[in-house]
This record gives sequence, structure tokens and C-alpha cells, in this order.
Amino acid sequence: MGKNGRKKTDPSRPKESGSFDLFWRVFDLLGVGGDPERAKRRQLKEIGKQLKRQKYNFYKPKSGEALPDLAKFFYDIYRAVAPAKILIQHAEASHVLKSIVIERYLTETQRAIRQDFDEEVIRKRIEEVGPKTLASEYKEKLLSFLSGFDNATVCRINDAYNLLIVFLQFINFDYYFAIKKFDSLLPENDFKYRPRFEAINGEYIGDDLKDFLEVAPLVDPKAEWASLFEMLEVYKGAPVMTEKSWRAVLSKVTDVVASGVLVLIVRHIDGNPSYSNTFTVPNNRIVEEYLNKIKNQTEITIQKILNERRASKIDSLAQAVFGTSSVSRMRNYTEKANIAFAKKMLGGYTYVEPMNYLKAFLLDYLKSDIKNVVDVLLIRGQWAAPVLSQQLSESFHRLLEMTQDLLGFDERLSDDGQRGAAIKNALMKSDREKSMIRVLRQYLDEANQEALRIIRESARNLVAVAKHLKAVLDDHRNKRSDVIMNWREIEVGFDKDIDVEISTIYKKIYYLTQLLQYFIKTSE
Repeated sequence: MGKNGRKKTDPSRPKESGSFDLFWRVFDLLGVGGDPERAKRRQLKEIGKQLKRQKYNFYKPKSGEALPDLAKFFYDIYRAVAPAKILIQHAEASHVLKSIVIERYLTETQRAIRQDFDEEVIRKRIEEVGPKTLASEYKEKLLSFLSGFDNATVCRINDAYNLLIVFLQFINFDYYFAIKKFDSLLPENDFKYRPRFEAINGEYIGDDLKDFLEVAPLVDPKAEWASLFEMLEVYKGAPVMTEKSWRAVLSKVTDVVASGVLVLIVRHIDGNPSYSNTFTVPNNRIVEEYLNKIKNQTEITIQKILNERRASKIDSLAQAVFGTSSVSRMRNYTEKANIAFAKKMLGGYTYVEPMNYLKAFLLDYLKSDIKNVVDVLLIRGQWAAPVLSQQLSESFHRLLEMTQDLLGFDERLSDDGQRGAAIKNALMKSDREKSMIRVLRQYLDEANQEALRIIRESARNLVAVAKHLKAVLDDHRNKRSDVIMNWREIEVGFDKDIDVEISTIYKKIYYLTQLLQYFIKTSE
């Protein structure tokens, strides 16, 4: 298990050999022994005697052979656990299984809250209460959900998952590889075949025994196996193994491990009387990872929904203003230009979309429909308060100036333009001179700040024009003369219905400013 476990020495390894080792160590220190190899041979001879006294006839010390009873021991385990191994392949890597383990220990309150983290529930709730209230609600829900995991609950969850890891390690041991050495014709996972096990050279099975001794001592018959199998049944939708068959395996394995016979066999095969097996106790902590995942997924889901709503609203507003959601009018301040910046891990031009909308509006509507209406109102109209006509005129003419600013801004970013040439030069040098990345970042920041200034100032003047047009529209609809006193003369200058024409322009300006606001807000 590496960092997720603790190494331990098997406390069940044979005690007699330890005493025997101590005896011969003292014997040698007194100068009686004198020959380490002779001492080792005596120890191995004693190990052989211990093996003969074992009730398990797994190994023949005289010939160094592993016997058919050892193969049968492994075969009985193999036959019992093979179906479970097939059913729950890759379970250790399953995030679903981790969630099942954790959610088994949730309180009823936590279960109810957990359902609220579902994307469909969040979508429905955001429609009911709006983004701000939803964000506040889910902050409280997360805190309430997290508070249910006290230390005792966390320990129980981690213990349950670590028991699962023990079970997986045990059933995933390669029993077939070990058993086939005793019967070369043995087919895999075919239990109708009647094996014919033969004694083999112990050296062929030594490494398998060491590997088995790394997992077998972890199998604790007192652990909550019934609870584990219930969780695995939820995971697979069917029982992975009967508790009766597992209990039979547990009984046999724990008895064999406790006897120390396998350790003795390895010592004799390797000719190493001091061998002792070690194993790693799983020590996974899965609760923190699970809670972080819940928190992150919820935040990502909320942000995803907000982004979708924002994109939908932007498309809707663009459709209302331009009759299409796809507007591309900038020549140099473009997403295409951003490809080169992205390769340098730079943000690039950040206001491409609103600048496209603004340019299209200023060129297509301001200089035609809006100009026609404003000219009639300013030239023919007799304003009750001249300051109002002056304010409308100033705002409109400032928009005309902003149009030129925008066109000049875009032109300066061309390859031949002052700023565009500098950016192009910096891009070319950036591969050789890393300091040019900082220069590029500065150029981009300057360009983006200027774009933002143009958007904001244009939006302010558009709002001012719309405000005056609304006052004029209300004045005409209500048949008053509080704003303009000569409506009869004004009406002559309009080819269409005056209310419809001004109302259409007002709505387009209103929708455009709402559209631009989505991009201005993200920069604040």
C-alpha cells in the first residue's frame, strides 16, 4: 500500500525457531560453534523437524518438495474467491465504490442534503430563487453536510474501506499461477476440471508463498465482513460471494497462518532461518477526498449552469439587436489573433465579443436609423428645455467620436499598425528572448484596457441617448408637449410611425447596453 499503509511483522510466525536461533547464537559466542554454515544447517534441520510436527502436510523437508496438500489449500481458496474476483475487477480504482462505502454511514439529514447536490435539483432551484440566493443556500447546505462527519464516523468509514482493500488484495492474489505449477493442465476458472496435483520442487513455489504471506495475515475473522459484502452487493447489484463460503475460507486461512507452517516452508526452501514475513496494513483516508469532490462538483455545477444562463442570455440579446447571435466585425482584435497568444500561455484579447457587438451597432444602426431619428428631433424640434436637446446632441456626437476611436483602435492592431507591429515583433522574439513575454503581456493589457474604455464610454453615451429618446417617446404617446412643443412638424419628418420607430431604436439600445453589461461586469 506504500504511503497508505503501515508495515508490520507477522506476529504469528513460528516462535520455536526464534528460541532455537538464540540458542545457537549463544553457542557460537562461547566459541563452541565457530562455523556459521554449520549453525545454519543445524537451524534448518530443526525447522525441518518443526515442519514434520505440523498438522499440515504441505512440504517434505527431506526432498525439499511442496506437496499436493499445499496445492489443494490454494485451490480451495481459488475456487471460493474466483467468482468474486471476476465480478469486482478494478474495484480498488472505483470512485463509485468509495462513495458507496461513505454514503452507507450518512445520517438521514445528510442523505437528504446529498440529493440536493444533484445537477437537476440545482437547475430547478436556480430557476426558483436565482443565482445569489442559490449560492447562499448551497454554502449552508455544504456546511451542514460536512458537519455530519465527526471523528468517530470518519474512522468507521476509513476502517470499512481499508477492510475492502484487504479483501481485494486477498482475492486478487494469483492463486491460479501458483496452483498450475502443481498441475500444468489446470484450466483457468474451470472448476468442473478435476485437478491432479503432484509434488514439485519447493523452489518453484517459494516466491508465491512470500507474496501470499504479505496479504493473508491481514484477513481478520473478527472484522465486519457482512457489512462489506452488503456494500459490494450494492456496488454490483448482486451478491459477490456468500458469507458461508467466505467464512470457510477465513477459518482455513487464519488457522494456516497462525500455525506458522508457511513461514517455516519459506525458511527451509530459501535456506534462510531468519526469514520473517512482513505485510502492509492499509491505512487509506477517503473521507476528505470525498468531501472535496462533493464541494468541487457542486461549485462546478453551479458555475456551469450560470455560464449556460449567461451564454443563453447573451445569445438572446444579440438576436434581439442584430437578428443573429454570431457577429464578427473586428479585423485585428479577434479570436483568430488569440491563437498565437494562447501558444505563449497568454490570455490574449479579452473583449473580442463585446467589441464586435459594439462595432456592428455603431456602424450599422448609429449612423443610419439612430442618426435619422436624432437629426429630425434636433433640427426640427422645438425643445421646451434647450439643455435637453443639447445633452442628446452631445451624447450622440460623442458616440460618433467613439466609432472613430474604435475603428482606429482596431487599425492600430494590424500588422502595419503601430501597436500591431510591436506585438508581432515581440511574438517573433519571444522564443529566443523570454523577457519578451513580459513585454507582450504589457501590450495586451494596454490593448484590453483601451477596449474596455471604449465599451464603457460608448455604453454610457448610449444610455444617455436612450434616456432622452424615452422621454421624447413618452411625451408623444401621452400627447403632451413637455419635452417637444411642435409635434406636428416633427411627424412630417418621419416616414414611419414615430412611436414605433423611436420605440424600436430605444429597445435596440437597451438590449445592446444589457449585452455589453455582461462583459463589463466580468472585468470588475
